[in-house]
Amino acid sequence: ASANCSGCGPGYHSPLDAMKGRREEIVYLPCIYRNTDILKPDYLATVDIDPKSSTYCQVERPIDLYWKCGLANPHTSHCLGSGQIMISCMGDPCGNGKGGFVLLDGETFEVVGNWEHPGEAVPFGYDFWYQPRHNVMISSEWGAPKSLVDGFNPAHVKEGHYGSSLHIWDWTTHRRLQTLDLGEEGAIPLEVRFLHDPDATEGYVGCALQGTVFRFYKTPKGDWAAEKVISVPSKKVEGWALPEMPGLITDILISLDDRFLYFSNWLHGDVRQYDITDRRNPRLVGQVFLGGSIIRDGPVKVLEDPENQPQPPPRIIKGKRIPGGPQMLQLSLDGRRLYLTTSLYSAWDKQFYPDMIKEGSVMMQMDVDTVNGGLSVNEDFLVDFGKEPDGPVLAHELRYPGGDCTSDIWL
Repeated sequence: ASANCSGCGPGYHSPLDAMKGRREEIVYLPCIYRNTDILKPDYLATVDIDPKSSTYCQVERPIDLYWKCGLANPHTSHCLGSGQIMISCMGDPCGNGKGGFVLLDGETFEVVGNWEHPGEAVPFGYDFWYQPRHNVMISSEWGAPKSLVDGFNPAHVKEGHYGSSLHIWDWTTHRRLQTLDLGEEGAIPLEVRFLHDPDATEGYVGCALQGTVFRFYKTPKGDWAAEKVISVPSKKVEGWALPEMPGLITDILISLDDRFLYFSNWLHGDVRQYDITDRRNPRLVGQVFLGGSIIRDGPVKVLEDPENQPQPPPRIIKGKRIPGGPQMLQLSLDGRRLYLTTSLYSAWDKQFYPDMIKEGSVMMQMDVDTVNGGLSVNEDFLVDFGKEPDGPVLAHELRYPGGDCTSDIWL
């Protein structure tokens, strides 16, 4: 049996089969009021993304969310072959860094317990991905939650409150096997993406602070290693908080055929598409600016840019000037449409894009050239979360109900 991204089902036989699935019709997004002036609960929104629908680009059926498991700062969730749900956590109840994992019953959503063994949590947590055929799970690190809540402070990096490592775990025994320290260039490694091919022993992680992407891979000896394969240089600027502005890679994803890698530079304001056919030498084939901190009519002036790119104009879609920069990404199963939102984390939104707190975030869509590479903005698509009934809200991650490029794992 097959499934589609507009309903529940047993999934697709392979990533390539999934690319032939039905077009996406709805998408789920968590919407956040924390660190805004609106005292309302966060909620889960459903957005209609079917162009044939009378409610296209509209928000439907909000559902209240509230975590009751007593664990601090849950982040990434993945379904397991056992039927359980596994969620990574970023900290302990006091706001200190602690990278652990919780298991939920897939039917009742009751807490089963920790996935890792007692006392074996890592210093920081964030994202994770597993490959059952190779008996491996890899997790990443952001930082101590108490260092995030009031915005970004560069001093906290030097004080060791942010991570720079990948952790390699034995999927069967739940034991940590290795820690790969990515160094200063790999500071704040966020989203982990294995190739979708379940036989693959390699993938990529986006490292926010220095604007780099590392490739991780299994060596002939059987252990794991990592190498930097993409670097987005910081820009020398004036009129900003620091003299140099990093791109701040906050999300990455890989198309289901493992041909293209996409990532967002939340501060610079661009989304990039790379051909990764040569896994060690990604090739830039698409780039679009969608807001960001260096727009030409803004307060920041770029003094020196190693990439020699002009400051982009503000992005206006359907008469709306886009606040913030591109952040969370989601790709259609066939790889032809890339969706994105603009909110990163409410405290950081407030620090770097205060207008987004007042106006709410947005959801946009780009069309993708899957033959030669290339990105173009769909000027007819915009979901404005500033128009929500309870006031402007910060929409975050995008997920399809039947599986997608950032959640499906093949056994």
